Parts: sequence; C-alpha cells; structure tokens
Amino acid sequence: MGSMARLLPDSRCASASASWTSSLSCDLATAATTVVTATSSSAMPLAAPFPGLGVPLSDADLRTTAYEVLVAASRATGGRPLIYIPQSASTGARSTSSTSTSTSSSGLQRSRTSTAASRVKRSLGLSPSASSKAGTAAPRRPETVMELVRVNLRVTEQADSRIRRGLLRIAAGQLGRRAESMILPLEFLQRSKASDFPDPHEYEAWQCRNLKLLEAGLLVHPLIPLRKSDIYAQTLREIISRAYDKPLETGKNLESMQELCSAVKSLAGRSLGASSDECHWADGFPLNLHIYQMLVEACFDSENGTVVDEIDEVIGLLKKTWVILGINQMLHNLCFTWALFNHFATSDQVDIELLSAAENQLSVVVKDAKTTEDPDYCDILVSILSSITGWTEKRLLAYHETFNASNIVSMQGIVAIGISAAKILLEDISQKYPGKRKKETDVVRGKIETYIRSSLRTAFAQRMDEADSKRSSRNPVPVLAILAKDISDLASKEKNIYSPILKKWHPLASGVAVTTLHSCFGNELKQFTVGRTKFTPDTAQVLDAADKLEKNLINIAVEDFLDSDDGGKSLIRQMPPYEAENAIAALVKDWMKERVDKLKGWVDQSLQQETWNPKANRQSFAPSSMKMLRMIDEILDAFFQLPISVHSILFPDLTAGLDGIIQYYVSKAKSCHGTQSTATPQLPHLTRCDVGSKLFKKKEKPHALLNRGSQVGSSTGKSEGCDLPELCVQINTLHYIQTEVENLKKKAKKCLRNCELSQDGNGTTDGMNIKFELSQASCQDGIRQLCDATAHKVVFNYLSHVLLDTLYVGGTVSNRVEPLLRELHSTLGVISGIMHNESRDHLITALMKASFDGFLLVLLAGGPTRAFTLQDAQIIENDFRALRGLYLANGDGLPHELVDKASLEVKSVLPLLRTDTESLIQRFKQAITELQGSPTKSSFPKPPRVPAQWSANDPNTILRVLCYRYDEAATKFLKKTYKFPKKL
Repeated sequence: MGSMARLLPDSRCASASASWTSSLSCDLATAATTVVTATSSSAMPLAAPFPGLGVPLSDADLRTTAYEVLVAASRATGGRPLIYIPQSASTGARSTSSTSTSTSSSGLQRSRTSTAASRVKRSLGLSPSASSKAGTAAPRRPETVMELVRVNLRVTEQADSRIRRGLLRIAAGQLGRRAESMILPLEFLQRSKASDFPDPHEYEAWQCRNLKLLEAGLLVHPLIPLRKSDIYAQTLREIISRAYDKPLETGKNLESMQELCSAVKSLAGRSLGASSDECHWADGFPLNLHIYQMLVEACFDSENGTVVDEIDEVIGLLKKTWVILGINQMLHNLCFTWALFNHFATSDQVDIELLSAAENQLSVVVKDAKTTEDPDYCDILVSILSSITGWTEKRLLAYHETFNASNIVSMQGIVAIGISAAKILLEDISQKYPGKRKKETDVVRGKIETYIRSSLRTAFAQRMDEADSKRSSRNPVPVLAILAKDISDLASKEKNIYSPILKKWHPLASGVAVTTLHSCFGNELKQFTVGRTKFTPDTAQVLDAADKLEKNLINIAVEDFLDSDDGGKSLIRQMPPYEAENAIAALVKDWMKERVDKLKGWVDQSLQQETWNPKANRQSFAPSSMKMLRMIDEILDAFFQLPISVHSILFPDLTAGLDGIIQYYVSKAKSCHGTQSTATPQLPHLTRCDVGSKLFKKKEKPHALLNRGSQVGSSTGKSEGCDLPELCVQINTLHYIQTEVENLKKKAKKCLRNCELSQDGNGTTDGMNIKFELSQASCQDGIRQLCDATAHKVVFNYLSHVLLDTLYVGGTVSNRVEPLLRELHSTLGVISGIMHNESRDHLITALMKASFDGFLLVLLAGGPTRAFTLQDAQIIENDFRALRGLYLANGDGLPHELVDKASLEVKSVLPLLRTDTESLIQRFKQAITELQGSPTKSSFPKPPRVPAQWSANDPNTILRVLCYRYDEAATKFLKKTYKFPKKL
C-alpha cells in the first residue's frame, strides 16, 4: 500500500479532483481578499478539510465506522482478545479473572511508564502531562489504550460490545482471515440480527449506515473508477435504493443477501495490479480520509482536547488501519497536523502547546511535500492547508481585532503556520505551473504585507466610527482631528506590540503599517479638503492634526527604514506627503479666484455704464478705474490678513490674477474707440492736371474726392467713437492706472516684509521682484494706441473742414494754412485743460505727427481739385513752418528735437515741389528703373505700392508730385506713360 497512486487513480482525478481543486481556488481567493470580523466566540473550528461524501453519513456514523475498522485491524494483527469487560464491571472481573487483570494492568503500566519519555510528544515539543509529574494526583483514566480510544471516539460501551460480538462471529466463520480482505459493512449485515439491538429503530439506523458505507466506498468513491455499464454497480444501487424504502432482510442464506454479497464482493475485489485477496471498500478518496480523520481524534482527550499521554500507543493502533484505509505516513502527517491545529482553534486559542505542536508537525509536512510530486498527494495537501490557511487568514487579516494582551502570545505561532502553509502551497503551484514560480521571500513578505494592510484598514474604519461618535456639542473637535489623534495612537500600538512579531518575516513591518495608515488618512483628508474655499476653525484644526500625524508616521517609518537595504525607498514612494501647505494653498487659491472672478464681472458691468465724462471728478479720469483699484487694494489687504504662513509663495498667483484684471479693463476700455487706421482717409486714384481749366466744377466737395476709391485699401474716414474730451479722459485713466500699479507694487512689498518678520523674524522680500507685467504693458500700449487714434480722429475727422476740404483747394494763395492753425490751437487748449502733463505731451506729439501726415496727404493725394506750380513751393514751405511753430510755441511747446524728428518726412518731400518738371520726370524714370529694371518699349511700370514713408527718392512720391504739377509737360508725360484721366 506504499504507492500514492492508490489514493486517487488518474481517471478519477480528472473528474472528482478537478472540481474539488476548482472550489478550493475560490475558497482561497475569498480568504485572501475578505476580512471577516471576529466572531462572538474565538473557539471556531477549522473548515472541513476534505470534500463532502455525497452520501448522508454523519460524524457519529463515521466515528463508529472508524472504531469498527480499528478494532478489526487490531484483532487481526494480534491485539488483545475481542472479549470486552465494561468499565463498570471491571472490579468484579478483576476478582474473577486474574489473567485478564494482569494483562490489562501490564499493558496500562507500559503505557503510563512510557508517557514521560513519549517519542511523539518530544517531537511535537509537548511537555509531559501533569499525571506524569511527581506529587501530582492523576485523574481517573481508562484502563487500556483501546478503552482510551473508545472514550475519545465517543463510542458507547453498548456499541463497543455489539461491535466485538459481531467481529467474534465474523472471526468464527473465517478463522485466520486478514482484516483487509474483509468487507466489514457486508460482514456485519450478514451476521448481525435485529435482536442484537435494544430498539428496532436503532437496528434500522445501523443497517442504513452500513448500506451508506457500501454506497460511499463502492459506488460514489471507489478506489478504481466504475464503468457506466458495470452490472454489479447497477445491482448494488438497486438493492440499496430498495433498502432505503424497506429494511433489508438479513441472513446469510437469503436470496436478497446473496445478491448483495455477489455485487459487493465483485466491486470490492477489483484490483489495481496483480491479483490479490484485498478488498477495497474504504480506501477510496475522500471516504478513507474522512474515516481516518475520525480515528486521529483518538489522539486527543475528549474532555479538554489535549494530546493524550498514550499518544505513541494510540498512533501505533492507528497504523494498523492504514492497510484497510489506504493511508501512509505522509497522509497521517497531514491529517495529524490538521487535527492539532483544529484543537488549538477550538481551545479559545489559549493552548499554546497545541499551537507549537501544530507548527512542529507542519515542518514534517514541509519535508514530506519536498520528497514527492504525486499529484494526488498534492491535491490532499492543498485541501488540508487550505483549511488551515482559511482559518489563519481570517484572524490575521484583522489581527487588531483577533489579538490583544490576553492572547498576543499565540500570534507568532499562527503567523508561522500561515506562512509555512503559504510556502508549501507556493511549491505546489510552482510544480504545476513552473512559469509562475516566485521567490520565497517575495511570497512571505507579500503575505505579511497583506495581513498588515488588511488589518490596519479594518482598524482604521473602526477608529473612523469611534471618532464620529466622540464628536458632540461639548466636544466640537472635527472628526478628522479626533481621528488623526486616534490613528497616531494606533500607529504607536502597532509599532510596540504587533510589528516586533511580524518583523521576523518582514523587516519593514512598521514601515508597511505606517504607509497603510498614511494612505488611509490621506484619502479622508483629500475628501475633506475637496471643495473647501473658505477658512474655518474646523479646516485649521484638521490640517494641523494631519500635519502632526504625518510627522509621527514619518518618524516611525524612518526608524524602520534604517534596517532596509534600499533605505525604504519602495515604501517612501507609497507615502505621498499630505502637503498641508499645498492644501492651504489650494484653499487660498480658490479664495483668490473667487474674488478675481467677481472683480472681472464687475469690470464688465462698469465699463458698459462708463460715460468717460471729464466732469465726473477733478482728476478727469473714469470713476470705474478708481473703484477697481480700490477693490484691488481691499483684496490685497484681505489676503495679507489670512492666517497662513505662505503669503510670499502664493502672492505671485494673486498678482497674476489681479494683473490680468487690470489688463482686461485696459483692453476693454480702449477697444471701443477705434484705431489710427479707422480715422485715416483712403487715398484717391491718381489723375493728371487739366492745365488751363478751372479747378472747381459743379461745386463738388473736395473732401468727397479724397474718399473715392483706393490704391492702398485703407478704411474710410468716417468719424467713430467719443468726442475729444472723452478720449482725453480715457487716456488720463490709463495713465492713472499705470501710476497706481506702481503704488500697488510698493504696498505689496511692504506687506510681504511685515508678514515674514512676524512669522520668522527674517524678512527676505527685498530681493523679490513683484510684477504686474500685463497691466503695465497694456497701459503703455493703450496710451500709445489711444493717442494715435485720437490724433487721427482730430486731424482727419474733426478738422477735415479746414484740412481736407479747404487747404490749397483751388490754389495755394486763396486757401492757406491759417484756418487749420486756428482749429489746432483751439484743440490744444481743450487737451491742455483736461489732461495731465505726461499724458498730455503724448497726445500732443501724436497730434503733431497726424497733422504733418495730413499736410503731406493734401500735397500728394489731395484729388483733382488741387494743383501746384513751381511758384507755390515757397508758400507751402512757409505754411509748414507755421504748422511746426504751433507745436514749438516759442519754446513753451514740444521739444525742438521731437518736432524736428516728426518733420523729417515732410522736409524730404518739399524740395520736390520746387523742382522743375523735366528734372522730376528724369528723376522718376531713374527711380523706377532702379526699383524695377529697364523699361520696355519706352513704357514705365506703375510703382507697385504706396510707400510706408514718403520720400524724395521714392518713385511713388515723385509720381504724385507730377500728378499735381500744374504743367503741360507733366500732363503729357502722365497721359502717354500711364493714361491717367484728368478727373475721377
């Protein structure tokens, strides 16, 4: 019976074992991922280690069967006689039978004297029992080892007597027959009678049990798989089915009994190999292990669950059943390991000796597992270890609930057994799936990490509930602040009580624990801070408590990481900082965003209602700008009053938001008044002078001619936007904002320095560059653009009646520059009366440049109503000199250098007016040739575009002078070369 193949034949493994292994996998996965809270009683037995039988046999049925097998095997191997003397009659028996008394006493004496030197107890690390110690009164115990076994298996004296009588009858008819060649249930059915039982119902139950055993051992779990067509199997099923409905008539010579005997013997007599007289009725899996597991219970005292003193003798008896049940030493080791641990589990986990014994016995199983690769043994191994690990995982996945001061001593043993079982299971998985082999250290540490993380998450959830119950009107501390203190205490408890035990398997046990707690609290803190935009006492308390907790956890982790090879880097990565400062920063940023957004909405509304009235205040700038800057100043004050320590860090964010608001105000303000291009008139198409004709015909308005058509695609000169005073107010406003931004920067720098001095006494703001870049650039740009746009509106729209409509129309002498100068002088008075000095100079400079541009426009694009002779050149130069003088104002106006620079373009064009026509034509030809190459067929291409700046060397400029030259030669050249018309 040494071959493991007898346990689970290959063909049966494919069916029964496959489903069993599958269900085990589910059980293991569930145990590994589910934390089961501690039950009301810690004395919970292990889950059944073997699959169900599929036949309704109770534990009592199996215990009785196990005892029958044991008694039969003991008798067949030369044990004591089958005659049984009840314990109640032992005194009388001893007085009448000295031989029997001597035999029992000697056997018992051997048992007791060997107790102190028990080999099994020594191997398990068990101490001698109290009864073996000197001076200790021993309790009354059974007289023999077999009687001890009977008591521990809870077999009654009446049942024992009936079993022995039955075996005597069997032995009488089959003298010398070995136990393994007998089918005990069949033999009992043949030789027992209803009269052997005190009650008919008891007899029927006994008969039913034996039939169920035959069904389980020969039909449901046979050693050798059955063929579907097996006639004996069909016959046995029918007999058993009938017997369940109507009790079977027994008697050796009855036809029904003969039919039963024939079917049973045929099925039990099938052999795996050579012919043999062995009968296989109880050695099929898992029936054999169910029966043997009951026998193993004989090793434990029925009252207190401890290992009996006579353990060596009891195991000796059990071994006699191996040949019948198909058990070997390795299977015995497995079953005994499970039994040891199960008795520890049911002892309220207080019998540490049992736990230690289970751990020592498991080490024997570890050695066994390494010596065999038999798949059937491996399946049984997985089944038993899964039962053990299922129990240990439930406790270890919530060890904070399971272990306390009263039972903490058992934790190390339970962890050791759980880890050993996990390593054995790993080896089994590695044999089946070589590609999934993992390092043993990885598996062990992985298990410990799972225990730590699961248990602490469970403990954290409990502390959450407790913290919630602690908060009240008398104790208004926020829940998270209470929780932070509780978790800090929990971390200390973990470090002092549990981590020293777990460090045996994981050197960074404390580190794993604090990373878990850090993560759990971090998740709660994150939820707490999400959406909070205002500072409250609760927020301040929670963030402060979180900071203290984090520092405590980090200190524990750092101490633990000193023993780490990598300095604990892998665990440190699992502890992203709470960043209380960042949480505060987020709240402050939300606070800032709310105020900036609100301010932007106010700017939109205010600009829609702004009138830009110069009489709104003495300073002649927009009231909305003053209020906006006052609101910005209030936001700054409120910011520096916030009870935080990171003003200097967050201030750039605030300035960026406020800077954007000012820039937004400036851009919106300037956008409604157009640009320089919207006020500049379009240039008319080129014409030639009609020499000898009158310039005015049909009283056509000269400025209308200037607006017809375009060579350059410029916009029309229609007046847009505000009046001049409003434009002046707008420029004043931008200049005021630009000035106030500088004051804001100075104030912010002072406030920052005060905050730093009050916090750490070290002001470092002097080197800080406080910027309002967008608003400053926007103001500067806006002032320039508004000045240019205002100047062009004044010159080309407001003063068009004295410039475009009148100047030099019909001749230079009759319409000179004086009316324009008067209007400009009046305009300068309006500007000076409204604007501040610096912004006023900007606008007057822009007005000067625009008026010079307008003067040139009259000379070079004045339309057919204007024509100039050589003699007009001096008058025009004088008029321009007067125009320049207006801005110089005899030294009280703009600086000479500025006026001279603005005059350069006009001064470069005026000499062309005094140049004779032939010279102009030659100069034009030379310029166009240099620009576009030699002409073909005596024709010249038209200049490609209007230049960015008029110049005496630009062909477009020279051509325009020729167009307005009141001279026959000029007219002929233009007609021949370009076929210009005389009028539009």
